[in-house]
Amino acid sequence: MKKEFVVIGLGRFGGSIVRELVKQGANVMAIDTDSERVDEFARIATQSVVADTTEEETIKSLGLWNFEHVIVAIGEDIQASILTTLILKELGVAQITVKAQNDYHEKVLRKIGADFVVHPERDMGIRIANNMMSNSVLDYLELSGEHSIMEIKANENIAGHSLIELDVRAKYGVNIVGITRGEEIMISPAATERIQLGDVLLMIGADVDINRFVKKVIQG
Repeated sequence: MKKEFVVIGLGRFGGSIVRELVKQGANVMAIDTDSERVDEFARIATQSVVADTTEEETIKSLGLWNFEHVIVAIGEDIQASILTTLILKELGVAQITVKAQNDYHEKVLRKIGADFVVHPERDMGIRIANNMMSNSVLDYLELSGEHSIMEIKANENIAGHSLIELDVRAKYGVNIVGITRGEEIMISPAATERIQLGDVLLMIGADVDINRFVKKVIQG
């Protein structure tokens, strides 16, 4: 089954999360009070809705508690962000990630039960989306519009295999440039190095190739 998300607030941060989640195959409901923004994402998101999420009845009517993760990416309106988060929490949403404007805003969000609070730049939206889509992706650094470095935790699908056996460069066009094993860090590991369960692989390549490797090899 596809993972399902709600993104409330379609500014730069929320919009980048919507695009990346959809790109990775998730179902996404995109919500904003601005009809023009909603129209823009009608071609991108699974569903786009003009709605004011500071109203409890609105959230109930949209059935947002049925989604596994709701991202509150409301822009400058701190009050709307707090009210929306509070209502979502009271209705029992499983996971809530909220964009904070400042440290005070974060303190309030944590007090009312936000599961994750972020202070984002644009590329953070992509980073968070990658972490949501796979428990194996530990960190993400955008190098350019299309290339990244990603930390991926080795699971049973690749444990026991050597780098030459996986042959990720030839098959997927990505490079494993480092392996972290406990306190040990191996830079440019030998092709004969066998991956152990829990190793952290440092991979570099095009986003589309890294994501293909994660989906086919890590997630299986």
